Amino acid sequence: MQRTRIPSTGRQQRMSSTYPMAPIGVRVISYLSAKLCPRFQVNRVLWFKCSVLGLTYLAYTCYHMTRKPISVVKSVLHRNCSSVTLPPEFVTPAGGSDPTAPSPLPTDGTWCDYAPFDQPDFNSLLGALDSAFLFSYAIAMFFAGFIAERVSLRYFLALGMAFSGVFCYLFGMAKVYDIHALWYFIAVQALAGMFQTTGWPGVVTIVGRWFGKSKRGLIFGIWNSHTSIGNVLGTLIAAHYVERDWSMSFVVPGFLMGLCGFIMFLFLVERPEIVDCQEKVADYAHQQRGPAAGSSQRPRMDDSVSEEDYTVNTEQEINERTPIIGSINRAPPHQDAIGFFGALRIPGVVEFSLSLFFSKLVSYTFLFWLPFYIQHSTSMGAKLSADVSTVFDIGGIVGAIAAGMLSDASAMPATTCTGMLAIAAPLLLIYRYWGSVSLSVNILLLFIVGVTVNGPYALITTSVSAELGQHSSLNGNSKALATVTAIIDGTGSIGAAIGPLLAGMLSGWSNVFYMLVISNVLALVMLLRISTKECSRRNINRRYNVRIE
Repeated sequence: MQRTRIPSTGRQQRMSSTYPMAPIGVRVISYLSAKLCPRFQVNRVLWFKCSVLGLTYLAYTCYHMTRKPISVVKSVLHRNCSSVTLPPEFVTPAGGSDPTAPSPLPTDGTWCDYAPFDQPDFNSLLGALDSAFLFSYAIAMFFAGFIAERVSLRYFLALGMAFSGVFCYLFGMAKVYDIHALWYFIAVQALAGMFQTTGWPGVVTIVGRWFGKSKRGLIFGIWNSHTSIGNVLGTLIAAHYVERDWSMSFVVPGFLMGLCGFIMFLFLVERPEIVDCQEKVADYAHQQRGPAAGSSQRPRMDDSVSEEDYTVNTEQEINERTPIIGSINRAPPHQDAIGFFGALRIPGVVEFSLSLFFSKLVSYTFLFWLPFYIQHSTSMGAKLSADVSTVFDIGGIVGAIAAGMLSDASAMPATTCTGMLAIAAPLLLIYRYWGSVSLSVNILLLFIVGVTVNGPYALITTSVSAELGQHSSLNGNSKALATVTAIIDGTGSIGAAIGPLLAGMLSGWSNVFYMLVISNVLALVMLLRISTKECSRRNINRRYNVRIE
Protein backbone atom coordinates (compact mmCIF):
# COMPACT_ATOMS: atom_id res chain seq x y z
CA MET A 1 0.00 0.00 0.00
CA GLN A 2 1.56 3.26 -1.14
CA ARG A 3 1.47 6.31 1.04
CA THR A 4 0.80 9.72 -0.41
CA ARG A 5 3.85 11.87 0.14
CA ILE A 6 3.51 15.43 1.33
CA PRO A 7 6.09 17.77 -0.18
CA SER A 8 8.64 18.82 2.39
CA THR A 9 8.69 22.38 1.10
CA GLY A 10 6.25 25.06 2.06
CA ARG A 11 5.71 24.18 5.71
CA GLN A 12 3.87 27.44 6.25
CA GLN A 13 0.35 26.04 5.89
CA ARG A 14 -3.04 27.07 7.10
CA MET A 15 -4.20 25.83 10.48
CA SER A 16 -7.57 25.29 8.82
CA SER A 17 -6.40 21.89 7.54
CA THR A 18 -8.71 19.08 8.63
CA TYR A 19 -7.41 16.16 10.68
CA PRO A 20 -10.15 13.52 11.03
CA MET A 21 -8.07 11.40 13.46
CA ALA A 22 -6.95 14.35 15.60
CA PRO A 23 -8.24 14.97 19.15
CA ILE A 24 -11.48 16.91 19.32
CA GLY A 25 -9.78 20.00 20.70
CA VAL A 26 -7.40 20.18 17.74
CA ARG A 27 -10.30 19.75 15.30
CA VAL A 28 -12.23 22.54 17.02
CA ILE A 29 -9.22 24.88 16.79
CA SER A 30 -8.79 23.97 13.10
CA TYR A 31 -12.48 24.64 12.45
CA LEU A 32 -12.41 28.00 14.24
CA SER A 33 -9.22 28.94 12.42
CA ALA A 34 -10.88 28.21 9.08
CA LYS A 35 -13.91 30.33 9.98
CA LEU A 36 -12.28 33.24 11.78
CA CYS A 37 -8.78 33.42 10.25
CA PRO A 38 -8.92 31.70 6.84
CA ARG A 39 -5.64 33.28 5.68
CA PHE A 40 -3.69 32.64 8.88
CA GLN A 41 -0.59 30.53 8.19
CA VAL A 42 1.72 28.85 10.67
CA ASN A 43 4.60 26.39 10.72
CA ARG A 44 2.53 23.33 11.53
CA VAL A 45 5.49 21.12 12.51
CA LEU A 46 6.79 23.69 14.98
CA TRP A 47 3.26 24.39 16.23
CA PHE A 48 2.51 20.76 17.02
CA LYS A 49 5.98 20.12 18.41
CA CYS A 50 5.55 22.97 20.88
CA SER A 51 2.07 21.78 21.83
CA VAL A 52 3.32 18.23 22.44
CA LEU A 53 6.27 19.45 24.48
CA GLY A 54 4.06 21.77 26.54
CA LEU A 55 1.25 19.28 27.13
CA THR A 56 3.53 16.39 28.10
CA TYR A 57 5.42 18.80 30.39
CA LEU A 58 2.14 19.78 32.05
CA ALA A 59 1.07 16.14 32.31
CA TYR A 60 4.12 14.88 34.15
CA THR A 61 4.27 17.99 36.30
CA CYS A 62 0.84 16.94 37.57
CA TYR A 63 1.97 13.35 38.12
CA HIS A 64 4.74 14.50 40.43
CA MET A 65 2.56 17.17 42.02
CA THR A 66 0.21 14.44 43.33
CA ARG A 67 3.10 12.34 44.66
CA LYS A 68 4.53 15.05 46.88
CA PRO A 69 1.78 15.88 49.45
CA ILE A 70 2.37 12.71 51.50
CA SER A 71 5.93 13.80 52.30
CA VAL A 72 4.63 17.13 53.62
CA VAL A 73 1.64 15.73 55.52
CA LYS A 74 3.82 13.18 57.35
CA SER A 75 4.99 15.97 59.61
CA VAL A 76 1.45 16.45 61.01
CA LEU A 77 0.30 12.84 61.01
CA HIS A 78 2.80 12.34 63.83
CA ARG A 79 4.57 15.19 65.64
CA ASN A 80 5.74 16.41 69.03
CA CYS A 81 2.45 17.40 70.66
CA SER A 82 4.15 19.31 73.47
CA SER A 83 5.08 22.03 70.97
CA VAL A 84 1.60 22.21 69.44
CA THR A 85 -0.86 24.88 70.59
CA LEU A 86 -4.04 23.43 72.05
CA PRO A 87 -7.09 24.01 69.84
CA PRO A 88 -9.88 26.19 71.30
CA GLU A 89 -12.13 23.23 72.20
CA PHE A 90 -9.42 21.87 74.52
CA VAL A 91 -8.83 25.10 76.46
CA THR A 92 -10.75 25.50 79.77
CA PRO A 93 -12.61 28.85 79.81
CA ALA A 94 -11.35 31.50 82.22
CA GLY A 95 -13.21 31.51 85.51
CA GLY A 96 -13.54 27.76 85.71
CA SER A 97 -16.16 25.36 84.43
CA ASP A 98 -18.73 22.94 85.72
CA PRO A 99 -16.80 20.72 88.18
CA THR A 100 -18.99 17.75 87.26
CA ALA A 101 -18.10 18.00 83.56
CA PRO A 102 -15.19 15.83 82.29
CA SER A 103 -12.06 17.79 81.46
CA PRO A 104 -11.53 18.14 77.70
CA LEU A 105 -7.77 18.50 78.13
CA PRO A 106 -5.72 15.70 76.51
CA THR A 107 -4.19 13.17 78.88
CA ASP A 108 -1.39 11.77 76.69
CA GLY A 109 1.34 13.04 74.39
CA THR A 110 -0.26 11.85 71.15
CA TRP A 111 -3.46 13.88 71.20
CA CYS A 112 -2.37 15.88 68.11
CA ASP A 113 -1.45 12.81 66.04
CA TYR A 114 -3.75 11.22 63.49
CA ALA A 115 -4.49 7.57 64.20
CA PRO A 116 -3.22 5.02 63.29
CA PHE A 117 0.02 7.03 63.04
CA ASP A 118 -0.01 7.84 66.77
CA GLN A 119 1.76 4.57 67.62
CA PRO A 120 5.39 4.24 68.75
CA ASP A 121 6.26 2.55 65.44
CA PHE A 122 4.93 5.49 63.43
CA ASN A 123 8.07 5.59 61.25
CA SER A 124 7.40 2.07 60.03
CA LEU A 125 3.74 2.89 59.38
CA LEU A 126 4.61 5.99 57.41
CA GLY A 127 7.24 3.98 55.54
CA ALA A 128 4.56 1.40 54.72
CA LEU A 129 2.54 4.10 52.94
CA ASP A 130 5.54 4.97 50.78
CA SER A 131 6.23 1.31 50.09
CA ALA A 132 2.62 0.59 49.12
CA PHE A 133 2.79 3.34 46.53
CA LEU A 134 6.28 2.63 45.24
CA PHE A 135 6.17 -1.16 45.07
CA SER A 136 2.82 -0.96 43.29
CA TYR A 137 4.36 1.61 40.95
CA ALA A 138 7.43 -0.53 40.30
CA ILE A 139 5.50 -3.73 39.56
CA ALA A 140 2.86 -2.04 37.42
CA MET A 141 5.51 -0.13 35.45
CA PHE A 142 6.70 -3.29 33.69
CA PHE A 143 3.14 -3.89 32.45
CA ALA A 144 2.55 -0.22 31.64
CA GLY A 145 5.21 -0.19 28.95
CA PHE A 146 3.77 -3.33 27.36
CA ILE A 147 0.29 -1.76 27.30
CA ALA A 148 1.50 1.66 26.14
CA GLU A 149 3.01 0.17 22.97
CA ARG A 150 -0.38 -1.28 22.00
CA VAL A 151 -2.99 1.38 22.84
CA SER A 152 -3.71 5.02 22.12
CA LEU A 153 -1.35 6.99 24.36
CA ARG A 154 -3.79 9.90 24.53
CA TYR A 155 -6.42 7.71 26.18
CA PHE A 156 -3.71 5.99 28.20
CA LEU A 157 -2.51 9.28 29.70
CA ALA A 158 -5.94 10.86 30.11
CA LEU A 159 -7.41 7.89 32.01
CA GLY A 160 -4.24 7.44 34.06
CA MET A 161 -4.29 11.08 35.13
CA ALA A 162 -8.00 10.96 35.96
CA PHE A 163 -7.64 7.93 38.23
CA SER A 164 -4.41 9.24 39.79
CA GLY A 165 -6.31 12.40 40.71
CA VAL A 166 -9.16 10.36 42.18
CA PHE A 167 -6.90 8.37 44.52
CA CYS A 168 -5.01 11.48 45.60
CA TYR A 169 -8.40 13.00 46.45
CA LEU A 170 -9.45 9.85 48.35
CA PHE A 171 -6.41 10.05 50.62
CA GLY A 172 -7.48 13.52 51.73
CA MET A 173 -11.05 12.32 52.25
CA ALA A 174 -9.80 10.14 55.12
CA LYS A 175 -9.64 13.21 57.33
CA VAL A 176 -12.99 14.56 56.13
CA TYR A 177 -14.79 11.30 56.95
CA ASP A 178 -12.63 10.46 59.99
CA ILE A 179 -11.18 7.25 58.54
CA HIS A 180 -8.41 5.72 60.65
CA ALA A 181 -8.02 2.23 59.17
CA LEU A 182 -4.47 1.54 58.05
CA TRP A 183 -5.66 -0.73 55.23
CA TYR A 184 -7.54 2.20 53.68
CA PHE A 185 -4.42 4.36 53.44
CA ILE A 186 -2.34 1.47 52.08
CA ALA A 187 -4.99 0.52 49.50
CA VAL A 188 -5.34 4.11 48.27
CA GLN A 189 -1.57 4.49 47.99
CA ALA A 190 -1.18 1.17 46.14
CA LEU A 191 -3.90 2.01 43.61
CA ALA A 192 -2.48 5.50 43.16
CA GLY A 193 0.94 3.99 42.43
CA MET A 194 -0.56 1.64 39.86
CA PHE A 195 -2.20 4.43 37.85
CA GLN A 196 0.83 6.70 38.19
CA THR A 197 2.72 4.27 35.93
CA THR A 198 0.74 5.55 32.95
CA GLY A 199 2.76 8.76 33.02
CA TRP A 200 6.37 8.06 32.20
CA PRO A 201 6.12 5.51 29.34
CA GLY A 202 3.41 7.67 27.79
CA VAL A 203 5.11 11.07 27.81
CA VAL A 204 8.60 9.81 26.89
CA THR A 205 7.23 7.78 23.96
CA ILE A 206 5.22 10.72 22.61
CA VAL A 207 8.15 13.14 22.87
CA GLY A 208 10.45 10.54 21.31
CA ARG A 209 8.10 10.24 18.33
CA TRP A 210 8.08 13.97 17.69
CA PHE A 211 11.73 14.90 18.28
CA GLY A 212 14.85 13.64 16.54
CA LYS A 213 18.25 12.96 18.05
CA SER A 214 19.66 16.45 17.54
CA LYS A 215 20.30 18.07 20.94
CA ARG A 216 18.13 15.43 22.55
CA GLY A 217 20.04 15.59 25.84
CA LEU A 218 19.46 19.34 26.17
CA ILE A 219 15.81 19.14 25.06
CA PHE A 220 15.09 16.29 27.46
CA GLY A 221 17.11 17.97 30.21
CA ILE A 222 14.99 21.12 30.02
CA TRP A 223 11.78 19.13 29.51
CA ASN A 224 12.60 16.84 32.45
CA SER A 225 12.41 19.83 34.80
CA HIS A 226 8.71 18.95 35.03
CA THR A 227 9.71 16.41 37.69
CA SER A 228 11.17 19.09 39.95
CA ILE A 229 8.53 21.68 39.09
CA GLY A 230 5.83 19.14 39.99
CA ASN A 231 7.58 18.41 43.28
CA VAL A 232 7.82 22.12 44.06
CA LEU A 233 4.16 22.77 43.22
CA GLY A 234 3.02 19.74 45.19
CA THR A 235 5.09 20.83 48.17
CA LEU A 236 3.91 24.44 48.11
CA ILE A 237 0.24 23.49 47.72
CA ALA A 238 0.46 20.90 50.50
CA ALA A 239 2.43 23.25 52.77
CA HIS A 240 -0.22 25.95 52.31
CA TYR A 241 -2.89 23.74 53.87
CA VAL A 242 -0.93 21.30 56.04
CA GLU A 243 -1.23 23.15 59.37
CA ARG A 244 -4.89 24.14 58.85
CA ASP A 245 -6.53 21.20 57.09
CA TRP A 246 -4.20 18.57 55.66
CA SER A 247 -7.03 16.96 53.67
CA MET A 248 -6.86 19.93 51.27
CA SER A 249 -3.19 19.10 50.67
CA PHE A 250 -4.48 16.11 48.69
CA VAL A 251 -7.81 17.40 47.42
CA VAL A 252 -6.43 20.39 45.51
CA PRO A 253 -3.63 18.49 43.66
CA GLY A 254 -6.07 15.66 42.91
CA PHE A 255 -8.54 18.07 41.33
CA LEU A 256 -5.83 19.76 39.25
CA MET A 257 -4.59 16.36 38.10
CA GLY A 258 -8.01 15.33 36.83
CA LEU A 259 -8.51 18.67 35.09
CA CYS A 260 -5.19 18.38 33.25
CA GLY A 261 -6.04 14.81 32.27
CA PHE A 262 -9.12 16.15 30.51
CA ILE A 263 -6.93 18.72 28.72
CA MET A 264 -4.70 15.86 27.47
CA PHE A 265 -7.78 14.10 26.11
CA LEU A 266 -8.83 17.22 24.21
CA PHE A 267 -5.55 18.40 22.73
CA LEU A 268 -2.65 15.90 22.90
CA VAL A 269 -1.50 14.66 19.46
CA GLU A 270 0.32 11.41 20.18
CA ARG A 271 1.81 10.76 16.70
CA PRO A 272 2.95 13.06 13.86
CA GLU A 273 0.97 10.93 11.38
CA ILE A 274 -2.31 12.01 12.95
CA VAL A 275 -1.82 15.58 11.77
CA ASP A 276 0.08 14.68 8.60
CA CYS A 277 3.48 15.80 9.91
CA GLN A 278 5.42 12.52 9.82
CA GLU A 279 7.76 13.32 6.94
CA LYS A 280 7.98 16.98 7.82
CA VAL A 281 9.26 15.95 11.27
CA ALA A 282 11.96 13.82 9.62
CA ASP A 283 12.97 16.60 7.22
CA TYR A 284 12.94 19.23 9.96
CA ALA A 285 15.14 17.11 12.25
CA HIS A 286 17.52 16.41 9.34
CA GLN A 287 17.89 20.09 8.50
CA GLN A 288 18.51 20.97 12.14
CA ARG A 289 21.08 18.19 12.49
CA GLY A 290 22.93 18.66 9.22
CA PRO A 291 25.45 16.16 7.84
CA ALA A 292 27.19 13.99 10.41
CA ALA A 293 30.86 14.55 11.01
CA GLY A 294 33.04 12.14 9.13
CA SER A 295 30.17 10.84 6.95
CA SER A 296 28.47 11.76 3.72
CA GLN A 297 25.37 13.94 3.85
CA ARG A 298 22.13 12.02 4.14
CA PRO A 299 19.76 12.14 1.18
CA ARG A 300 16.71 14.30 1.49
CA MET A 301 13.48 12.36 1.91
CA ASP A 302 11.69 13.22 -1.31
CA ASP A 303 10.10 11.36 -4.20
CA SER A 304 13.49 10.51 -5.71
CA VAL A 305 14.68 8.57 -2.65
CA SER A 306 12.67 5.63 -1.39
CA GLU A 307 12.08 4.93 2.27
CA GLU A 308 13.99 1.66 1.92
CA ASP A 309 17.03 3.46 0.42
CA TYR A 310 16.97 5.96 3.27
CA THR A 311 17.01 3.19 5.86
CA VAL A 312 19.91 1.44 4.13
CA ASN A 313 21.90 4.67 3.92
CA THR A 314 21.26 5.34 7.58
CA GLU A 315 22.45 1.89 8.59
CA GLN A 316 25.61 2.26 6.50
CA GLU A 317 26.61 5.29 8.59
CA ILE A 318 27.03 3.15 11.70
CA ASN A 319 30.77 2.68 12.15
CA GLU A 320 33.48 2.59 14.80
CA ARG A 321 32.62 6.18 15.72
CA THR A 322 28.97 5.45 16.47
CA PRO A 323 28.05 6.20 20.11
CA ILE A 324 27.86 3.15 22.39
CA ILE A 325 24.19 3.61 23.16
CA GLY A 326 23.36 3.50 19.51
CA SER A 327 22.15 5.48 16.57
CA ILE A 328 18.62 6.08 15.44
CA ASN A 329 17.11 4.54 12.36
CA ARG A 330 13.93 5.50 10.65
CA ALA A 331 11.48 2.69 11.33
CA PRO A 332 9.64 0.97 8.53
CA PRO A 333 5.89 0.75 9.03
CA HIS A 334 3.83 -2.09 10.47
CA GLN A 335 6.39 -3.57 12.86
CA ASP A 336 5.52 -5.63 15.91
CA ALA A 337 6.23 -4.26 19.38
CA ILE A 338 9.35 -5.70 20.98
CA GLY A 339 9.04 -8.15 23.87
CA PHE A 340 10.38 -7.81 27.40
CA PHE A 341 13.40 -10.11 26.93
CA GLY A 342 14.11 -8.62 23.53
CA ALA A 343 14.38 -5.20 25.15
CA LEU A 344 16.75 -6.57 27.80
CA ARG A 345 19.14 -7.72 25.05
CA ILE A 346 19.62 -4.15 23.82
CA PRO A 347 23.19 -3.13 24.78
CA GLY A 348 23.20 -0.80 27.77
CA VAL A 349 19.64 -1.44 29.00
CA VAL A 350 20.68 -3.67 31.93
CA GLU A 351 23.52 -1.40 33.08
CA PHE A 352 21.49 1.81 32.97
CA SER A 353 18.53 0.06 34.62
CA LEU A 354 20.67 -1.09 37.57
CA SER A 355 22.29 2.32 37.86
CA LEU A 356 18.86 3.93 37.95
CA PHE A 357 17.83 1.43 40.64
CA PHE A 358 20.37 2.92 43.05
CA SER A 359 20.22 6.56 41.92
CA LYS A 360 16.43 6.62 42.11
CA LEU A 361 16.64 5.05 45.58
CA VAL A 362 18.55 8.14 46.69
CA SER A 363 16.31 10.62 44.89
CA TYR A 364 13.04 9.15 46.15
CA THR A 365 14.27 8.86 49.73
CA PHE A 366 14.73 12.62 49.57
CA LEU A 367 11.37 13.00 47.81
CA PHE A 368 9.40 11.25 50.56
CA TRP A 369 11.43 12.04 53.69
CA LEU A 370 13.22 15.37 53.18
CA PRO A 371 10.62 17.72 54.79
CA PHE A 372 10.29 15.29 57.71
CA TYR A 373 14.09 15.12 58.10
CA ILE A 374 14.53 18.91 57.97
CA GLN A 375 11.86 19.43 60.62
CA HIS A 376 13.43 16.86 62.97
CA SER A 377 17.06 17.89 62.43
CA THR A 378 16.46 21.64 62.79
CA SER A 379 14.16 23.97 64.68
CA MET A 380 11.99 24.67 61.61
CA GLY A 381 8.24 24.11 61.63
CA ALA A 382 6.26 21.94 59.23
CA LYS A 383 5.56 24.68 56.68
CA LEU A 384 9.09 26.13 56.63
CA SER A 385 10.60 22.64 56.38
CA ALA A 386 8.42 21.91 53.37
CA ASP A 387 9.36 25.22 51.75
CA VAL A 388 13.10 24.65 52.29
CA SER A 389 12.85 21.13 50.83
CA THR A 390 11.87 22.63 47.46
CA VAL A 391 15.47 23.82 47.07
CA PHE A 392 16.44 20.18 46.40
CA ASP A 393 14.03 20.12 43.45
CA ILE A 394 15.23 23.48 42.16
CA GLY A 395 18.75 22.06 42.18
CA GLY A 396 17.34 19.06 40.31
CA ILE A 397 16.18 21.33 37.48
CA VAL A 398 19.69 22.76 37.09
CA GLY A 399 21.20 19.28 37.37
CA ALA A 400 18.94 17.84 34.66
CA ILE A 401 19.78 20.64 32.21
CA ALA A 402 23.51 20.48 33.02
CA ALA A 403 23.59 16.69 32.57
CA GLY A 404 21.78 16.99 29.23
CA MET A 405 24.15 19.66 27.94
CA LEU A 406 27.25 17.72 29.03
CA SER A 407 25.91 14.55 27.43
CA ASP A 408 25.19 16.34 24.15
CA ALA A 409 28.59 18.04 24.08
CA SER A 410 30.60 14.92 24.90
CA ALA A 411 28.34 12.15 23.50
CA MET A 412 29.27 10.31 26.70
CA PRO A 413 26.10 9.94 28.81
CA ALA A 414 27.45 7.19 31.07
CA THR A 415 30.59 9.19 31.85
CA THR A 416 28.47 12.26 32.55
CA CYS A 417 26.42 10.25 35.05
CA THR A 418 29.45 8.71 36.78
CA GLY A 419 31.08 12.12 37.19
CA MET A 420 28.02 13.62 38.86
CA LEU A 421 27.50 10.52 41.04
CA ALA A 422 31.11 10.70 42.21
CA ILE A 423 30.57 14.29 43.35
CA ALA A 424 27.23 13.49 45.00
CA ALA A 425 28.52 10.77 47.36
CA PRO A 426 30.65 12.97 49.66
CA LEU A 427 28.17 15.84 49.40
CA LEU A 428 25.48 13.68 51.04
CA LEU A 429 27.63 13.28 54.16
CA ILE A 430 28.55 16.96 54.14
CA TYR A 431 24.85 17.86 54.08
CA ARG A 432 24.09 15.46 56.93
CA TYR A 433 26.67 16.93 59.30
CA TRP A 434 26.69 20.57 58.20
CA GLY A 435 23.18 21.17 56.90
CA SER A 436 21.78 22.05 60.32
CA VAL A 437 24.37 24.78 61.03
CA SER A 438 22.14 27.54 59.66
CA LEU A 439 19.30 28.10 57.24
CA SER A 440 21.57 29.58 54.55
CA VAL A 441 24.06 26.68 54.76
CA ASN A 442 21.17 24.20 54.60
CA ILE A 443 19.79 25.84 51.46
CA LEU A 444 23.20 26.05 49.73
CA LEU A 445 24.16 22.43 50.42
CA LEU A 446 20.68 21.17 49.56
CA PHE A 447 20.82 22.93 46.20
CA ILE A 448 24.19 21.38 45.30
CA VAL A 449 23.01 17.94 46.44
CA GLY A 450 19.91 18.36 44.27
CA VAL A 451 22.07 19.15 41.22
CA THR A 452 24.32 16.11 41.59
CA VAL A 453 21.70 13.59 42.73
CA ASN A 454 18.97 14.43 40.22
CA GLY A 455 21.21 15.10 37.21
CA PRO A 456 22.12 11.44 36.48
CA TYR A 457 18.62 10.26 37.39
CA ALA A 458 17.06 12.72 34.93
CA LEU A 459 19.51 11.90 32.13
CA ILE A 460 18.97 8.13 32.38
CA THR A 461 15.19 8.32 32.48
CA THR A 462 14.92 10.68 29.51
CA SER A 463 17.62 11.01 26.87
CA VAL A 464 19.32 7.67 27.53
CA SER A 465 16.02 5.78 27.65
CA ALA A 466 14.86 7.39 24.41
CA GLU A 467 18.09 6.52 22.61
CA LEU A 468 18.18 2.95 23.88
CA GLY A 469 14.57 2.55 22.72
CA GLN A 470 15.74 3.44 19.20
CA HIS A 471 19.05 1.55 19.28
CA SER A 472 20.67 0.47 16.01
CA SER A 473 20.43 -3.20 17.06
CA LEU A 474 16.65 -2.93 16.65
CA ASN A 475 17.09 -2.54 12.88
CA GLY A 476 14.77 0.45 12.76
CA ASN A 477 11.98 -0.96 14.96
CA SER A 478 10.56 2.10 16.73
CA LYS A 479 8.06 0.08 18.76
CA ALA A 480 10.48 -0.51 21.62
CA LEU A 481 10.57 2.95 23.13
CA ALA A 482 7.81 2.53 25.70
CA THR A 483 8.97 -0.98 26.64
CA VAL A 484 12.60 0.07 27.14
CA THR A 485 11.50 3.17 29.06
CA ALA A 486 9.25 1.05 31.28
CA ILE A 487 12.03 -1.48 31.98
CA ILE A 488 14.54 1.21 32.94
CA ASP A 489 12.09 3.27 34.98
CA GLY A 490 10.46 0.15 36.46
CA THR A 491 13.82 -1.13 37.70
CA GLY A 492 14.56 2.30 39.09
CA SER A 493 11.17 2.36 40.75
CA ILE A 494 11.99 -0.81 42.70
CA GLY A 495 14.93 1.08 44.16
CA ALA A 496 12.64 4.05 44.74
CA ALA A 497 10.35 1.76 46.75
CA ILE A 498 13.15 0.23 48.81
CA GLY A 499 14.81 3.54 49.71
CA PRO A 500 11.95 5.17 51.66
CA LEU A 501 11.15 1.80 53.26
CA LEU A 502 14.70 1.43 54.56
CA ALA A 503 14.69 5.05 55.71
CA GLY A 504 11.67 4.28 57.89
CA MET A 505 13.24 1.10 59.28
CA LEU A 506 16.76 2.33 60.02
CA SER A 507 17.41 3.84 63.42
CA GLY A 508 19.08 7.24 63.29
CA TRP A 509 19.42 9.67 60.41
CA SER A 510 23.16 9.05 60.13
CA ASN A 511 22.48 5.42 59.16
CA VAL A 512 19.99 6.64 56.55
CA PHE A 513 22.62 8.87 54.96
CA TYR A 514 25.21 6.06 55.00
CA MET A 515 22.70 3.96 53.10
CA LEU A 516 22.25 6.78 50.57
CA VAL A 517 26.02 7.13 50.06
CA ILE A 518 26.45 3.38 49.48
CA SER A 519 23.58 3.41 46.97
CA ASN A 520 25.15 6.35 45.18
CA VAL A 521 28.47 4.55 44.85
CA LEU A 522 26.77 1.40 43.55
CA ALA A 523 24.94 3.48 40.93
CA LEU A 524 28.33 4.73 39.78
CA VAL A 525 29.82 1.20 39.68
CA MET A 526 27.00 -0.05 37.43
CA LEU A 527 28.06 2.39 34.70
CA LEU A 528 31.83 1.91 34.86
CA ARG A 529 31.94 -0.62 32.00
CA ILE A 530 30.00 1.62 29.61
CA SER A 531 31.90 4.70 30.78
CA THR A 532 35.22 2.94 30.08
CA LYS A 533 34.06 2.10 26.55
CA GLU A 534 32.95 5.69 25.99
CA CYS A 535 36.38 6.98 27.03
CA SER A 536 38.12 4.43 24.79
CA ARG A 537 35.93 5.39 21.84
CA ARG A 538 36.69 9.06 22.44
CA ASN A 539 40.44 8.39 22.47
CA ILE A 540 40.18 6.38 19.23
CA ASN A 541 38.24 9.19 17.59
CA ARG A 542 40.78 11.73 18.74
CA ARG A 543 43.70 9.73 17.30
CA TYR A 544 41.72 9.18 14.10
CA ASN A 545 41.12 12.91 13.71
CA VAL A 546 44.80 13.68 14.36
CA ARG A 547 45.86 11.28 11.60
CA ILE A 548 43.41 12.89 9.17
CA GLU A 549 44.72 16.37 9.96
